Amino acid sequence: MVRELWDGLRGTGETGERWGQWAVRWRWPVIAVALVAAVAMGAGARDLRFGNNYRMFFGPNNPQIAAFDELQKVYTKNDNVLFVLEPLAGDAFSEEVLAAGLDLEEKAWTLPFATRVDALTNFQNTEAEDDDLIVEDLVPLGSEGDPAVRAKAREVALSEPLLVRRLVGPAAEAAGVNVTFHVPPEGDAEQGDIDAARAELVAGVRELAADIEAAHPTVNVRVTGMIMLNNAFFEATRRDMRTLIPLMYVGIVVLLLVLLRSVAATVGTVLVIGFATGSALGLAGWAGVVLTPPSATAPTLILTLAVADCVHILVTALQRMRGGSDKRAAIVESMRVNLQPIFLTSLTTAIGFLSMNFSDSPPFRHLGNITALGVGLAFLFAALFLPAFLAVVPMRVRARPKTETDSRRFAWEESFAEFVLRHRRALLGGMAVMTLGLAAAVPRNDLDDQFVRYFASSVEFRSDTDYTSENLSGLYSVEFSIEAGESGGISNPEYLATLDALAEWYRARPEVVHVLSFSDVMKRVNRSMNGDDPSAYRLPEERDLAAQYLLLYEMSLPFGQDLNNQINVDKSSTRFIITLADVSSRQIREAAEAGEAWLESNAGPGMSATSAGPALMFSHISGRNIVGMLTGTAIALVLVSLTLIVAFQSVRYGLLSLIPNITPALLAFGIWGLTVAQINIALSAVAAMTLGIVVDDTIHFMSKYLRARREQGASPEGAVRFAFKTVAPAMVFTSLVLAGGFLILSLSAFDLNAGMGRLTAITIGLALVTDFLMLAPILVVVGSARDRHSVPTAELAFGEER
Repeated sequence: MVRELWDGLRGTGETGERWGQWAVRWRWPVIAVALVAAVAMGAGARDLRFGNNYRMFFGPNNPQIAAFDELQKVYTKNDNVLFVLEPLAGDAFSEEVLAAGLDLEEKAWTLPFATRVDALTNFQNTEAEDDDLIVEDLVPLGSEGDPAVRAKAREVALSEPLLVRRLVGPAAEAAGVNVTFHVPPEGDAEQGDIDAARAELVAGVRELAADIEAAHPTVNVRVTGMIMLNNAFFEATRRDMRTLIPLMYVGIVVLLLVLLRSVAATVGTVLVIGFATGSALGLAGWAGVVLTPPSATAPTLILTLAVADCVHILVTALQRMRGGSDKRAAIVESMRVNLQPIFLTSLTTAIGFLSMNFSDSPPFRHLGNITALGVGLAFLFAALFLPAFLAVVPMRVRARPKTETDSRRFAWEESFAEFVLRHRRALLGGMAVMTLGLAAAVPRNDLDDQFVRYFASSVEFRSDTDYTSENLSGLYSVEFSIEAGESGGISNPEYLATLDALAEWYRARPEVVHVLSFSDVMKRVNRSMNGDDPSAYRLPEERDLAAQYLLLYEMSLPFGQDLNNQINVDKSSTRFIITLADVSSRQIREAAEAGEAWLESNAGPGMSATSAGPALMFSHISGRNIVGMLTGTAIALVLVSLTLIVAFQSVRYGLLSLIPNITPALLAFGIWGLTVAQINIALSAVAAMTLGIVVDDTIHFMSKYLRARREQGASPEGAVRFAFKTVAPAMVFTSLVLAGGFLILSLSAFDLNAGMGRLTAITIGLALVTDFLMLAPILVVVGSARDRHSVPTAELAFGEER
């Protein structure tokens, strides 16, 4: 088998013919083995799991997630659900909204894994009473009907930095109830089925929101937060697999019936893609792969790529049968002609997808590996099962007599080939100018990853989060653990003053909507300990006094409202959080870096901090990913070039193939830069992923060109005519299928997949244009120059075969 594949790669001997004869001769054993193998491999699909955690996008060596893990070890976790109360009448301080908040605050404690509930109503307001510090809920239970309580709550809340743009809108347009959870990590055996527990938690959250809306008809409850973000990834994966794959199968069946006009050929193709897709997913299940929105697109990619192999085999076989050949002879001839190019296209496509292992994000590595595996399996099923299947099923193909009309049935290929040959120098010049112009637009693309925008506006999580950002608070935050340098150091007036200065500096930045700083707590307590004198809203001036105030305040806090989410155990550091508006990844990184730089320039000795947080992790991921993917693409280019040099037995043609393989990605990213101008983590992998796909057309066109040159002695012009005649229809069809498959992927509500589908479809379309308008003229120019230094070859007229 290895020897046969090596010979097939080099195009030596009659490997394809022997392969076809063997598959037809042993058709029943081949079919049986294929069925058993497909069932055995596909059985692993029952072990597939769907990821439901945003952390799945980050590898274990990612520095941003390591920093975030360190921060969460010191303070409480920030896995949360933010219930947003939208008043349909009145505002956040109406009786109905406050009653809904109190109801929600109480019932939120019944949710699984809940550890803390922060609400507008249970905000721990401090007041002085003689020499005592009174700490109590801003709106005590049962007092929401008292106009005086509501008026006081409004006055306090809208002037409190800890509440405005966090738990209440700046104009009281919405109120929030934030519930913090401590969900056990995946793989925690002591906690049982964590996936089921997470699903139960989300179901409980939605049920609670519905109950609050039913009990309080003038209040609409929206739900966002990290728990809901994780669930949105999970639901996007399931939705795509349930909708896009069936849609693709329906589209493929219709297109195959239209093109092939053969039910048997269509059924054989559907079986091949079903076997390849099911086997690849099954092997992924056996390997313990967790499916995510990106990796869940692998079946769609395998499906479209498998069609290309089958179409080339079927088109040639049906053409031979319609020309009067016996079915078995036509199958063997098709394998003789097509085995080398489909093996090459499968190999180079697999190389392209395997290069995604250089991605910094595990889901894209899984996507590359599953798809590469599926492509390899698709080749084996297409090259073995398909000819065996065709040999045993009845195929009614009407033979066409050789007539003058019949000889012209490839009129469009002839006309197009003559057009290309007649204008080859103008086409080369025009394509070169267009390539250079669009390549200059590639740097216009900005790297941007905002995890909220991973989802379409139709997704409930996205719409609820957008409303929250506009009316209450943002979901993007950057956290700092700011060290004081010593145990108890957070009571040091110098430390508190620096903390407060940093908070005010951040509040002056337009992209920052809220700052959570321990210094605000100390200013509020100091004011209360000084008879609620507004002029005393400042930091304590003595360390011992600040420590006493802090101790007194902590002792007054009820269960679930302590400061463990803001200060560490030995009071040597505090958690400092900035919440950002709907900003770009670059602005998130700049805000974090600016804070670190401010501390380096203005903080005292021992004070240091490193920024962390999910938003910061996502803001770095596309940049890290594109560095890895550039490496992967470069390695893939080298491997593909070496493969083609061996296959074509020519360094010249192997290197020439780089031009039509690189150009489509340059053109596509240039068009993207002129229209969209944003590249996320998924799009940063498109160049590597499409490299293996676009080379397919190049291989088929060049293999037919070289076959005419070497086996039939054709001139460069005649060889180009022969290539257009024999492979152009299949190239157009497979390009339409591939582009159509990726355009169906663009219907995904998960924007990473949708954007990847659009850009890849554009690249595939441009690859066909490049092969027809750039590669063909290059082959004529290079071939003609070579012929001037060798023995002249005979002209091959369009439609002739020797």
